[in-house]
Amino acid sequence: MRVTFVPDMPTLATGHNPRIVRREAVVAPEGLSPGLHPVLRRVYAARAVQDSRELDRSLPSLLPPERMGGVADAVERLAAAVQAGEPILIVGDFDADGATSCAVAVLALRAMGCATVDYLVPNRFEFGYGLTPEIVALAVQRRPGLIVTVDNGVSSVAGVAAAKDAGIDVIVTDHHLPGPELPAALAIVNPNLPGDAFPSKATAGVGVIFYVLLALRTRLRELGWFGRRGLPEPNMAEYLDLVALGTVADVVPLDANNRILVYQGLARIRAGRCRPGITALLQVAGRNPQRVVATDMGFAVGPRLNAAGRLDDMSLGIECLLADEPDVAARLAEDLDRLNRERRGIEDAMKEQALAMLDELHLAANGDMPWGLCLYDEGWHQGVIGILASRIKERYHRPVIAFAPGNPGEIKGSARSIPGLHVRDVLDEVAARHPGLLAKFGGHAMAAGMTLSADRFEAFREAFDTVVRTHLTADDLQAVVHSDGELDADELNLDLARTLADGGPWGQAFPEPVFDGRFEILSQRIVGERHWKLVLRPANSDHAVDAIAFHQVQNFPDALPRRLRAAYRLEANEFRGNVNLQLRIEHMEPA
Repeated sequence: MRVTFVPDMPTLATGHNPRIVRREAVVAPEGLSPGLHPVLRRVYAARAVQDSRELDRSLPSLLPPERMGGVADAVERLAAAVQAGEPILIVGDFDADGATSCAVAVLALRAMGCATVDYLVPNRFEFGYGLTPEIVALAVQRRPGLIVTVDNGVSSVAGVAAAKDAGIDVIVTDHHLPGPELPAALAIVNPNLPGDAFPSKATAGVGVIFYVLLALRTRLRELGWFGRRGLPEPNMAEYLDLVALGTVADVVPLDANNRILVYQGLARIRAGRCRPGITALLQVAGRNPQRVVATDMGFAVGPRLNAAGRLDDMSLGIECLLADEPDVAARLAEDLDRLNRERRGIEDAMKEQALAMLDELHLAANGDMPWGLCLYDEGWHQGVIGILASRIKERYHRPVIAFAPGNPGEIKGSARSIPGLHVRDVLDEVAARHPGLLAKFGGHAMAAGMTLSADRFEAFREAFDTVVRTHLTADDLQAVVHSDGELDADELNLDLARTLADGGPWGQAFPEPVFDGRFEILSQRIVGERHWKLVLRPANSDHAVDAIAFHQVQNFPDALPRRLRAAYRLEANEFRGNVNLQLRIEHMEPA
């Protein structure tokens, strides 16, 4: 997978300079269509695509819902609730996956004739994550007949028990890794449960609830529900814009099934058939909905949606997604954009403090920085520590956990990992070695959250670093830019840029093509104070091409060398109505 360079945290400035490594074909590309562009064939072969069927992005190629465990039990209970007019309460998570999951559930259930459906999202600062007993107490006040969790619940043992004691059935839909004990829910739908046969273990929370609702529509059709009520049968494809957003924003691997969901959702957005809230969020981010790509979901829409859950209440983001009127959606999107700007300011201040800590740590350790970094400041914002951990991870290329104060006497941490280290498994091992050290934890291979007593921070920091060192080697701490090789000068053209863009969607575990080569700089100038705008000439060629190196001025503050080796992406750059080829530089170094 390609190292992602976070714009305002360049890797070159750290002393852990990345090296360019060229990908090799993982599989022979014989099963791919001979009509594919040779460069695209090469790219697919390096991503283990063996057969053209893996590139089929049509809806009939989606995995069927019945292959996901627990769906049948969940659907029977949901169908009974819909037909009986029982109030259904959706309990979500406070990130983009949770918000889109909530929106899909509410919109689809309303379209299926559910008399009363509402949602409840825990405020992270008051209740923390998931279906806790405290959230159940709030839920009871709304008198639901059924609670459905989305993007959470697989670890909510106490919360499900509290709901059961209150006489409320619970259906859990989740994708997080389960702990040693499962909640006693009426049904659990999670492709990552042990023994679940659903092939796409990378399905996001929004994808799981989408599958449940897809199966529910089929069941209600079989029961004659739509005909009896005179309801139009909902078109589930109408919710794929939300599924695409949640899937990309949650940074789950884009396996073949997820690529179908994302591709179809992006196609709807480009065609103008999407929720007004998504259109509004794209517009406040300065993105054209007609040319939206997966990275826009991850770097423009997702952060603005997440800002509500990080600084305020995710209900603001969910209401934006639920809004039917464009003017209402636009107003809510402006509020989310304002929160995102506020989040950036908080993040910048925290980042400066973290870098100062690490400079001191680096000096104190005589250059031998811990392999697993743990950082804490009592003034840090709990909603921003996940982003901070990501920034520091990208800069130093090692797993990072950033902590902030939680409940009295506790601190909460957010972890981000690097390829080769399953951070949730590491936390599990820390917990096994040091019983009682972690109050609770959960998450994925690349991201996790945890809570511990504030007075145990130093003990945890040492334990985390010790376990990390047993799973990594020194080579793992070397940042790598993966390249799909060199392009000939005549391949540096707009047609190939468009061909590669159309070959996606690209994303986590299916990275956008990156190439490398040597260039002579024909001209260079600084734009926007932080970016290099270049005209390059490939080695052994008279061909000239435009290039942009975002946020690289601080790495080369005075001037660039005459010759560069660069890793880059091809892109179609539109400026004042003209579209031209541009190389987007991911990494550059003197040749």
